[in-house]
Amino acid sequence: MSISIEINKRRTFGIISHPDAGKTTLTEKLLLFGGAIQIAGAVKSNKIKKHATSDFMEIERQRGISVATSVMAFDYNNLKINILDTPGHQDFAEDTYRTLTAVDSVIVVIDVAKGVESQTEKLVAVSRRRKTPIIVFINKLDREGKDAFDLLDEVEQKLGLKVRPLSWPVGMGQSFQGVYNMYEQKLSLFRAHSKQFEDETTIIEDLADPRLDELINERAAKTLREEVEMVESIYDPFDPETYRSGEISPVFFGSAVNNFGVKELLDCFTQIAPTPLPRETEERFVAPDEAKFTGFIFKIHANMDPNHRDRIAFLRICSGKFERNVNYLHVRNNKKMRFSNPTAFMADKKSVIDEAYPGDIVGLYDSGNFKIGDAITEGEVLHFKGIPRFSPEQFRYVLNTDPMKTKQLHKGLEQLMDEGVAQLFTKDINGRKIIGTVGALQFEVIQYRLKHEYGASFEYEPVQLHKAYWVHSTDKKAIDELYERRRRDMARDKDGKLVFLAESAWAMQVAQENHPKIQFYNTSEL
Repeated sequence: MSISIEINKRRTFGIISHPDAGKTTLTEKLLLFGGAIQIAGAVKSNKIKKHATSDFMEIERQRGISVATSVMAFDYNNLKINILDTPGHQDFAEDTYRTLTAVDSVIVVIDVAKGVESQTEKLVAVSRRRKTPIIVFINKLDREGKDAFDLLDEVEQKLGLKVRPLSWPVGMGQSFQGVYNMYEQKLSLFRAHSKQFEDETTIIEDLADPRLDELINERAAKTLREEVEMVESIYDPFDPETYRSGEISPVFFGSAVNNFGVKELLDCFTQIAPTPLPRETEERFVAPDEAKFTGFIFKIHANMDPNHRDRIAFLRICSGKFERNVNYLHVRNNKKMRFSNPTAFMADKKSVIDEAYPGDIVGLYDSGNFKIGDAITEGEVLHFKGIPRFSPEQFRYVLNTDPMKTKQLHKGLEQLMDEGVAQLFTKDINGRKIIGTVGALQFEVIQYRLKHEYGASFEYEPVQLHKAYWVHSTDKKAIDELYERRRRDMARDKDGKLVFLAESAWAMQVAQENHPKIQFYNTSEL
């Protein structure tokens, strides 16, 4: 089968939102309609033990939040759908930002009552900078919320998106009766307290059809006709090409927890969403239909299977055909590697595959060879662009509370740091270890995972630091002078690179003034 046929079958997208907007619930229901699972899990529930498929880590199940990106693949209407469910919490934004480099489009979930929230603004801004096609799903229509037109205005103003509704709600909250699908001219009727898995749509080719009054009552029908007419007059006719170019964002309404409006979203998405897109490298653009395989690592997850202590590197296929047991070039290390058990994903469930195509996400078992951003090719030296690096903003000392488990602590720290969500620094003067993160909640996750996955116990101690700066200079004497004068502020990262730990912005300014031959970088990628 030709590569072009396989490319045209792929749809790879991420789901993003502010916490609690219903992102993971929507992911579950997409899997349910796609036939990938039989029962959709509850993200938060004390009464049942079925959890969301994408929240596979124990801490996610306990806290009811996503703390790591999950990858899920399923077939739908002869297409291969790859979903990347991302963390919504701002403390895990690094994982989400990197994941956005591996998708071809995104679905933004918005709570009808809360509207556009801060984290949504940040994530959409990243997507817009890349001109990633965006679909908006306004969720929780079974609850009272903001007026639909007001929400559309808010989305345009706060997110900078030019929207085009493709469905329209009939009422809201207690008066919610359904959604009219303008894209397919179908009316889906909402049945309260029932899961809408069966096809309960009615084809209404003309809203003047008197059946509409019978289905939803005269008053609701009159309002729907007026509002749809207003939508059609305000917004331009929908053109899929303007969506794929990132100029227009289609909007759908529904209630993910009730499975309502999800199938309409999925059906439209599979028709209009882009196939795998070209990727930019420092050397050139890589087109998906090129004959030779290329791909890059955008995520590393340590200890996915606690029984085997495995590490998985997530590889986005960018071009060509990836095959099992074929030698490929690991560009950064300049060495050939062969993968005997590459895997496809359903959250934490993995299955070995023989081949993969552009748009697919493949898991590679990793013994410490990979870093985020690494390129793998058939031989060409490429460096993929746009994969963000972050400087830590919060710091804590690590205090080992169980000397008998020192080995487990060191191994756990090393593996978790490879995921790229935190940095580990070892002070030269006394050997003390410091963890640096972007968000405070990361400290809790790291402590929990080290205890439950590695059996290592430790406590945090506060440390007053402003920023970590990697240092570089072509003048070795300048480096030596900095080291001697500021020895107590010097540390090594996990790769042995020299780092200056600035206690304050003023201390950083003084260091720059006193050491003009030194370049200070706030990431390790010099």
